[in-house]
Parts: sequence; structure tokens; C-alpha cells
Amino acid sequence: MMRFARGDGAAFEVLYRRHEARVFRFLLRTLRDDAGANDVMQEVWFAVARGADRYTPTAKFTTWLFTIAHHRMVDAIRARRPTEVMDLNTDSGEALLDLPSADARSEPLNALQIEDQAAAVLRAVEQLPAEQKAAFLLQAEGELSVGEVAVATGTSFETAKSRLRYARTKLREWLRELA
Repeated sequence: MMRFARGDGAAFEVLYRRHEARVFRFLLRTLRDDAGANDVMQEVWFAVARGADRYTPTAKFTTWLFTIAHHRMVDAIRARRPTEVMDLNTDSGEALLDLPSADARSEPLNALQIEDQAAAVLRAVEQLPAEQKAAFLLQAEGELSVGEVAVATGTSFETAKSRLRYARTKLREWLRELA
């Protein structure tokens, strides 16, 4: 980021390639809308480019990046009409939490079971309260530490830790019920 701030355009391309997939997955899992996630993704990277001269490395770049992504995502949710229904289609994003994918050599029954498990996890994540869902996805998709989740969401370390603990507990309970 410091190289980009000094005018090295190639450095921005490196940053984008390195982080685009994780940021997009976080946005898609939270917004549940491919077009909306693309729009917010564009806003995030514009904000990164505009903020280059003000960037100071007080934390990891990913913490700063996911803080921007989180804030833009919250803005997008607030701008939505309250009656809008969110689509559960996940075809354009990578697997949440590196869920196993069906192997072409596996039996069709295995492929269906894996698909059902993935859908169950996504439904369970969707049921989490907004704050827990955001914290969980920042850690799962953004690969942020608890401290970095706290910074990105503007909360204390203990609050972020609690939200993550409650999210994991609820997910385990819901998934046990399904098993």
C-alpha cells in the first residue's frame, strides 16, 4: 500500500489480486446479492485508491481493507428497501469456510450430501444476528483475527470475541439439530 501511495500503480494491482476474492466472498455472504456485492466491491477499492495518501500502517493492510469493506457493506444494507428479499444463490462465490466440494469421481449421493451440508451451513449463517454474522464472516472469509475483527467493526476486543463465540455456538447447535 505504501508503494501505491507513492505512485506505483502496479502495487495496487498486486493488492487487488491478493485480496479481491476474500473481500468479495465476505460481501457476497453478507449481502446475499451478486450485483450488490459487485457494487460494494467497487466502492471498497475506490475508497482504497482514494485513501492511499492518508493510509498509515498502524495495523495490517487487511484490517484496514476489511474495515472499509464492513463500513461500505453496512451502508449498502441501510440503503436497501426493508422489503427486499435476499437470494440464497451462492454460485458466484467461493465455498464458505472451505466446505468440501463434490469430486467428479464421487458417487452422486455423496455429491448431494455435500451440497446439502453446504446449503445447511449457509442457511445457519444467514440466521445469525447481523453483528454476529458480520464478525463470523470477517473471520471466516476475511481471515481476520479477533483483534482485527474488533477494529473492522469498531468494537472492543471482548465484544468481537463474544460475538464470535455466540455465532459459533449457535451454528454448532443449529447444525447438530440438522444432523
